[in-house]
Amino acid sequence: MKNILITVCAVLFTGLPVQQLIAAEGGVQVGVLECKVVPGSRVNLLVRSTADVECTYNNQGTVERYAGETGIGLGLDLSFRQDEQMHFAVIAASNDVNPGGHALAGKYVGGELTATAGVGLGAKALIGGGNNNFSLQPLALETNTGLGASGGLSFLYIEKAQ
Repeated sequence: MKNILITVCAVLFTGLPVQQLIAAEGGVQVGVLECKVVPGSRVNLLVRSTADVECTYNNQGTVERYAGETGIGLGLDLSFRQDEQMHFAVIAASNDVNPGGHALAGKYVGGELTATAGVGLGAKALIGGGNNNFSLQPLALETNTGLGASGGLSFLYIEKAQ
């Protein structure tokens, strides 16, 4: 968990390229996961928030589709956001990931911090997956439109899209 927090801080405050961070973590980038919040699905209960997501995983020309839920399990969410998109570098212990096998399906937990005034930015770093084999690290900052701020323990649950 300490390494994830260091990675998030490095991305946010120094602008280090993700490839350098991956080398420091001892993992291999095996693709990119892009998730978009389904419009109208956000439920905000101040200390907990949830939203449905549709995700696309790109790995060496193979595309996998996922659906699930994301949000803040415990924290503070004072935001009203729209058009949310998140991009993650998918980090694994090795590059031996079965293309088309939907290996990313599972539960991820970590930290999130966002601020929005018109156009907003945020960062989210998560770890988990099938057997806690994957780390999802910010490839680019989360982007959204709306108003507010949020932060806390974040989650992402994804499964193969139907």
